Amino acid sequence: MDSVRTPDSGTAEPSGDPAPPAAPSLGGKVRSAARWSLINTVVMRLGNFATGIVLARFALGPAEWGVYGIAQTVLLVLLSANELGVGLAIVRWEGDARRFAPTVLTLSVISSGLLYVALFAAAPTVAGLLGSPDAAGVLRVMCLCVVIDGIAQVPANFLTREFAQGKRMIIDALNFVVSTSVTLLLAFAGWGAMSFAVGAVAGNVVTLIGCWLAAPGTLKFGWNPEQARALLRFGLPLAGASMLALAVVNVDTMVVGATLGNVALGFYVLAFNISGWPVRIISEAARRVSFAGFSRLAETPQALAQGFSRALGVVITGTVPACVLLAGLAGPAVQLIYGSEWAPAAAALPWLMALGLIRIGSELAYDCLVAIGQRRSLFLVQGLWLVALVPVLLVGARTNGIVGASQAHVLVAGGLVVPVFLVALSRGGIGVGRIARACAWPFLGGAVMAVVVLGLRQLFGDGTLALLAISTIALACYALCVLPSRGFLRGDPPKRDADRDLDRPAVSAGTPQEDTR
Repeated sequence: MDSVRTPDSGTAEPSGDPAPPAAPSLGGKVRSAARWSLINTVVMRLGNFATGIVLARFALGPAEWGVYGIAQTVLLVLLSANELGVGLAIVRWEGDARRFAPTVLTLSVISSGLLYVALFAAAPTVAGLLGSPDAAGVLRVMCLCVVIDGIAQVPANFLTREFAQGKRMIIDALNFVVSTSVTLLLAFAGWGAMSFAVGAVAGNVVTLIGCWLAAPGTLKFGWNPEQARALLRFGLPLAGASMLALAVVNVDTMVVGATLGNVALGFYVLAFNISGWPVRIISEAARRVSFAGFSRLAETPQALAQGFSRALGVVITGTVPACVLLAGLAGPAVQLIYGSEWAPAAAALPWLMALGLIRIGSELAYDCLVAIGQRRSLFLVQGLWLVALVPVLLVGARTNGIVGASQAHVLVAGGLVVPVFLVALSRGGIGVGRIARACAWPFLGGAVMAVVVLGLRQLFGDGTLALLAISTIALACYALCVLPSRGFLRGDPPKRDADRDLDRPAVSAGTPQEDTR
């Protein structure tokens, strides 16, 4: 029998033992945190959207955006493993997290500091290999965020553990104000891509101070060898899987930059950022509470399956209309928002919107698999994704430019990764039937929307008023299509007992066990 070891006790606790029932207030905490998180994410993303328009129209060109894309990609990959995955123990493990938090902080700061030193030394080489030699200085400045984030991990994860998304919203708002102000001032002063780097560092310093004030007493260093060993056993597989996940999302930037150059990369980065709007707004809001929520349900397979299917239904229902509109109206939308200079970015956007929809589901599945201990399966899924993606991206980029790279992403994600994720979830007790039910109505609504958008565009044209009318009619049609799923999304009990057996897990009854094969 598998066991879970925590630093609180130093003894193994059988994971197969019946878990105590979830606290009655858990649902309320999750709903409240989800509301605050959604508000937070929407407000921040709208602000970032407006800032991006100003920078693209008046301050920075495609080449500068390409340099920024390279630096941002390297930063995200480093952030995925800067604290070796041990920070999530504060969210996941039971007991008093303050007992092992000092060891978490020490491990996090040491690992993030070593990562930054290595990056500082390797920055010119990394920038050259990625086809952007000018990005070395930007890399060195922007990746200071790795060290700052390593320090902030402990207080930030305490806020996540307690579902304190209201406090997190205030912190993120201050981060946005400071980072955006600095970025805009430096961009208009002629600092180019370096303005992004300095702004990011300033914003992360604000986040660190805010998390420290919101979770007082959590920034204390300490060291316990037994705790450190348990934390590393827990965290290293997660850090590896997280690094692979971010490599999957960002390897395209490296391939496009090295293959097509900075200008083409700038167009691609803009299109990818647009495709990320629904992902960031919906998925980020959900993920700030999903891991903590799934962790509370991990020992109750039926409740976990219901919770995951409902969460998937909510995020897919909220994401599909934005994806369809941005894909169907890509050309006129890009020119209207960013100007004709950025028109080449529109060609890649429809494919990247399809990828964005897949990312929504895969990120939620990622959190669920982590929560139920399927870390080995998750690592294998992400590794398979990356290994398959790189050669297909290279062929696609060389064959059809940024459009080919986008098509390669969708081909691998939809044709290979989605089926593998379905198998992994099924082994964890969440079968295909529940997932199909969660996605059926929004996918039907999306298909109807696509037909309406394409048909009305032929009639109305691409004027501003025409785009507004098309969007309004298409959204109304979508709303009618998803109305039958409102009870499911609200969490109403099923009308038929058979609804509880929509799927049969591909494992024997009992608590899902960690994959140890």
